[in-house]
Amino acid sequence: MVLRNAFTVLRFYSGGVALCAMLLAGACTTQYDKVLKSSDYALKYRTAGTYYEAGKYQKAAALYEQSAMYYRGLPQDDSLNFFLAKSYFKYGDIYSAEYYFSQFCNAFPRSPFIEEAYYLQIVSLYEQTYRYELDQAPSYKTLTAIDEFLYAYPKSEYVAQCKEMKDDLLQRIDEKQYEAAKLYYLTEDYKAATVALRTSVRDYPDSRFREEILYLMVAAAYKYAEQSYQHLQKDRYQAVIDEYYNFVSEFPDSKHRKEVERMFENASQQVRKEQAKNTPTEITTNN
Repeated sequence: MVLRNAFTVLRFYSGGVALCAMLLAGACTTQYDKVLKSSDYALKYRTAGTYYEAGKYQKAAALYEQSAMYYRGLPQDDSLNFFLAKSYFKYGDIYSAEYYFSQFCNAFPRSPFIEEAYYLQIVSLYEQTYRYELDQAPSYKTLTAIDEFLYAYPKSEYVAQCKEMKDDLLQRIDEKQYEAAKLYYLTEDYKAATVALRTSVRDYPDSRFREEILYLMVAAAYKYAEQSYQHLQKDRYQAVIDEYYNFVSEFPDSKHRKEVERMFENASQQVRKEQAKNTPTEITTNN
């Protein structure tokens, strides 16, 4: 009997706690919903600030967004729009954050928040970029924004972070180009590989894959010459020799040295053979 009474009390107590929690949650939700549905924009604006300070960024964003039209052109306009964008940024909606920071930078170029807004727009763009295997168009867009920021604010406190993002994006693009050029080589499209590798060297002279790229340029040129019609081979083997000299001048101790030496010797032999064919034989006659 005592045990049954104890369970009854426990069930009553647990139910009471749950009911209180539901009532409290309902009260909080009701308060937010009331402000959300209110036509008092000053209240919305103040409450948005309260939510922002409390770290409830999603609710703050909704209230800031509702207040934006009402305060357009008023003294609160720039700060409201800045914190609207920052609220989206803080709760992780980087797409909305980038959009609103972009709108803010265009609308309020003289705002005291402009430098931070520009930087946070860049961070939002950076978070939308992909790993090197995928499309790098977002990386190019972010790089343009970073360069514009560094030009406009060369002494900004965010310079180091911008340069770090820039280096990372350049490395991704560099690797993307290298892997694409290498793929041409692996699929035995040596002409396309030669063009792609040369483009990669031109666009990224300081590539961390430079040794591999220059090696593949020798190898692709050699394979291309091998597969060419005989009347085209002399010039194409000469290209192998040129690529060989470029490679060994930069990487004399490369792990590929023995292999490129073999290709160089074969190419040189083929060039000499073709030269010998085209050298007219001297005929001597006795008078």
